[in-house]
Order: sequence, then structure tokens, then C-alpha cells
Amino acid sequence: MTGKKSPLSKKSRRWLSGLCLSLCGAGAAGILTLMLFFGRLDSMLGDALYQTQTGPDDRVFVIGVDAYALENIGPWPWNREVMAQVVETLNQDPDNRPAAIGIDVVYSGETDLAGDQALVEAVSAGNVVVAGMTEYGTRVEGEGDHLSLNDFTVVETALPFPELSRRAATGHINAMYDTDGVLRHHLWEVKLPDGTAIPSMPQQLYRMYCQAHGISADFSPETDSRGFWRIDFSAGPGDYYAYSVQDILSGQYDPELLAGNIVLIGPYDTGLSDDFVTAADHARRMYGVEYLANVTSALLNRVNPLEVSEPIQYLLLLGICLGGGLAIYFSGLALSVVLYLLLAAGTLLGAQTLYQWGWVVHPLWVPAGLTLIFFASLGERYYKASRERRFIVTTFEHYVDPSVLKELLREDRESLGLGGKTRDIAVLFVDIRGFTSLSEKMEPEKVVEVLNRYLTLTSRCIKSNGGTLDKFVGDCTMAIWGAPLACEDPVWQACRAALDMVEQAAPMEEQLCRQFGAGVSFGVGVHFGPAVVGNIGAEDRMDYTAIGDTVNTASRLEANAPAGKIYISRRVADMLGDCASVTSLGTGIKLKGKTEGFEVLELNDLKPKRRECGDSARQP
Repeated sequence: MTGKKSPLSKKSRRWLSGLCLSLCGAGAAGILTLMLFFGRLDSMLGDALYQTQTGPDDRVFVIGVDAYALENIGPWPWNREVMAQVVETLNQDPDNRPAAIGIDVVYSGETDLAGDQALVEAVSAGNVVVAGMTEYGTRVEGEGDHLSLNDFTVVETALPFPELSRRAATGHINAMYDTDGVLRHHLWEVKLPDGTAIPSMPQQLYRMYCQAHGISADFSPETDSRGFWRIDFSAGPGDYYAYSVQDILSGQYDPELLAGNIVLIGPYDTGLSDDFVTAADHARRMYGVEYLANVTSALLNRVNPLEVSEPIQYLLLLGICLGGGLAIYFSGLALSVVLYLLLAAGTLLGAQTLYQWGWVVHPLWVPAGLTLIFFASLGERYYKASRERRFIVTTFEHYVDPSVLKELLREDRESLGLGGKTRDIAVLFVDIRGFTSLSEKMEPEKVVEVLNRYLTLTSRCIKSNGGTLDKFVGDCTMAIWGAPLACEDPVWQACRAALDMVEQAAPMEEQLCRQFGAGVSFGVGVHFGPAVVGNIGAEDRMDYTAIGDTVNTASRLEANAPAGKIYISRRVADMLGDCASVTSLGTGIKLKGKTEGFEVLELNDLKPKRRECGDSARQP
């Protein structure tokens, strides 16, 4: 009767395992995308990949309210007449005046009448954009049961004073960080509570430039639901700086350089607190006027990277992780490493290529999913290899002594080669007396059962006394002490094992006598001396064993020992000293291969612990 087969074949189960692992990796990566720290890492990687900074646009220039100007003109804020003089100086030559001038300073209230009037007259040239700002917050909207919170509501405005806004175009200069505190996006326009829309300053400058050059100003970037669009920074901090305000006032500048181009005037000193961390460079802060210059350049060059919707990106994550994950899972270890590195690098390169084509994706999503799948696959490989190793070790422990197996599984591969080393060891042989006659009275199956019981007994006694089971030869057992692992007292441990065998065989002998009318018992021989221990045999089949005269002598002692007796050599007896109770049998027993005068002794008993034996016992 056969057992039930699994409804899935091994191949199907492996495919299902690979599919589940890939899905779990993609799912875990999807969960990671919801975590703030992962989002920050993803954004940082995106900035490094995407912001290549080709160089400042030669149509856009920054004039800074910098330390040089503050030192010569005086502390900020200045009288508005100063800015009026700057604008008038830039526009004094009709043939070399800028196409558009943006003032990155909010003049929101009337102050000094003369200064205000001077500024109004200066901006009336028709090529000036003045700044406005708004502050966003949260408000409750709706009525009755239809109330809701809007966290993107204009709660405060700072606009140019009325006469100034009538004479010049107004553009907002809001710079709003992403959630990770980095400036990457720009707000296309601001909608005031009364419904008025204020374009951004870069938008106004772009339109003025196009009008001055007879170009169609039809470019309008695609924005998200809140009106933001992603900025591709053409230059980093400091790259757009052209002149100091003081240079303009003192005439130390080239009007032809600025002629027909866009000029932005704004704070350019850290003390004026108008600098930001941008995607262009996380380490160096960029002044607000430089940020506006980058936005203006993006408009002039019609650069509008579109952010791929997140549902589509999740589908991409799932698809690539499924395909790549299965490829990694079903490849060998070396190939899976190569595939993982190629796929991860390929997706990063693909994200960069997509950006060059005008599409923005999260660069870290897919590599993160592939990384999770790769290491999960490694973990599964390790688990399976470990489980297989445990299975092999457990299985072979039934055939090879655990201490020998441990020696063979060492990292030292030399232990697997043929050869051996000479070591002093205690050798024990034990054979079953009367087994042949008993087996004639039993069925073959019963013979095997009885033999296994006796061999199990000998094996148990050897292991419990720290010995190494060398081999079974029919109904004979061979064991050694002192190899492959060192023993504290090999002679005493071997003799203790011999006595345990004889003592524990007595109950089994009585049971067999009652059942079959005849019993069996052990004859044991123990000797100590040098032997060659190691791997003996052929390259494709070897045994870990001991050979030499010491082994032969132990075997001869066992062959001459009557049932229930333990024969030992004089060397063993001397090493046991007062630990043992022995009876000398003289030199009358002839051992095959031994010359005259070899003394044989019978071991009667052992004291339970070596420290009770006195000084006469000698360690080997």
C-alpha cells in the first residue's frame, strides 16, 4: 500500500516557491515605499541620478545683494531708492537693456514716499517683475455637514504696494520644500482667496523674454493636483552669479552681457536668510534668487520632467520583481549574484534614461525589491543547504562514528585524503561467544534482531565512555580511544567500556537461555600502544580506522578471551595501576604473531574514578 502523493510535483512546488518569494519581495518593497526614511533615501538617490547640471543658461544672470554691496551701501533693508537706481542703471541704455528684470524682494507696504515713488518710476520701464509671497496653512472649508480640512490654503499674503503692482508685473517667489526638506518643485501660480491668480516670477520673466524676442510663450509645464512641477536644475549654487549690486551702481559691469537677457536681483548673503537645500546639491545651500534662475532656465528650455503615476510604478515594481526574482531564484549561486547586480544596475540606468526622456520614476523602488528577493533567495539556499547537511550528517552517523564524521567534516580538507598519523591509542575488540550455535536454533530474522541488540549494547558502552566506534565485522566490534579526538584517559575509558559490556550482557544472556535454551556472552581484549590512524583504502572508497601491531594484539587478546572474560596486556595493567583489580595469567597463553613471554592478564574490576587509584596509576 503506497502513501498519498502530493498534488503538486516537485517542479511545481519550486515554481510556486519562487513565485511567492518574488511576490513577497515586491510586496515588502511596496511597504517600504510608505516609510519616511525609505522615501528620503529614494529622493536622495533620484537627486544624484537626475540632477546632472549641464551648466548655467547664458540668457539668465543673477545680481546679488551680497556682502560686498552690504559693506558699501549699508545694512539691509535699504531705502527703496537704491533698488530704483539699480533698475534705472540696467535700463539706462535702450539698446543694451535686459529683456526682463526680476526683483526677488517683496515691497509690500508704503514706507518712505520718495523712495516708493522712485521705485515706482523705475519699474515703469515695462520689463520689470516685482515679487509677492503667500503663506499656506490649514483651514476648515464647507458648510453644515460637509466640512473638510484643506491643508493647502492661502492664509496670508505679502504683495507689492498698490502703485507698484499697477506699474510692474507681479510674480510670486514662493519656494516650498518637499516632505524631506529638499527643494525640487515649483508652484506654477498662486490662487488667492478672491480667485485672483498670481503667476510665478519665472513664468512672468519667461513671458517678457519671449515677447521681447518675438517668440511664442506657449510653453506651460504639466503640474500635479496642487499646481507644482518638477524642476531640472541646470546649475548648482553660485553658478548663476554675475555681479554684485554694488558693481551695477558703480558701473563696473558689461551692459552688453545683460542686453536682451533675463536679470534676477535678490539676496545673496547667508545673513539675509534666503537660502535653501535643493536637489542640485544637498551639501551646499542655494540662494532663493539662484533657485528662481534655475526655474526660469527650465521654462526657457521647455524642460518639464513628468512624474510617472505611482500606481503605474507599483505595477512596474511587481512586474520586474516577478521576472527578475524568478530568474535569480532559479539560477545557481554565482549566476544569481551576477543577475542581481545586472538587474539592479540596469534598473538604475533605466531610471536615468527615462529621466532624460522626460519621465521621473522612483529609482530605489525596484532595486530595493530585487535586493530583498536576492537576500531572501540566499537565505533559502542557506536554509536548504543547512537542512541537507543536517540530514546527511544524521544519516551518516548511523554508518560512521560521530567523532569520525566530525573529523571528516572539518574545514581542513586534508582530512579527506588517504593517509594517517601514528598515535598512541587504546584498542578494544569484543566478540560474541556462542552466537553461531545459537543462530542455528533461530529464524534468520530473529538472528539479525538478536545480533543488532548485542551490537547496540557494545556501541552504547563505547560511546558512553568516550570511545570511537571503528567498525562492526560480523558479530565483532572494534573501538579505539585517543583518535580522532584526544581522550582524558584512554586506557581507563576502554577498560570501563569492556566491563560495562560484560555486565550489561548478563541480563540478555539470561533471557536468551530461557527462550532458546542457550545464551551468549562477550569475550573482550584491550591493548594500548602506537598505531597508524587515518583514512585507509582507495581514493573512491576509504575507511577511517587504525592499523598496526597494537590493533593486532588487541584482536588476539579478544580471540583468546573466554565468554564473559576481559583480557588485557601487561602495559594496560601497569597504566591502570591501583585503579584495576587484575589476575595475571602468566605467559602461557600463546598469542598469534607474538614471541614467547607475552604476559596476559584478566581484568576483574575497576575503581569508579581515576583520582581514587593512588599514585601507582600511570597516564599514557
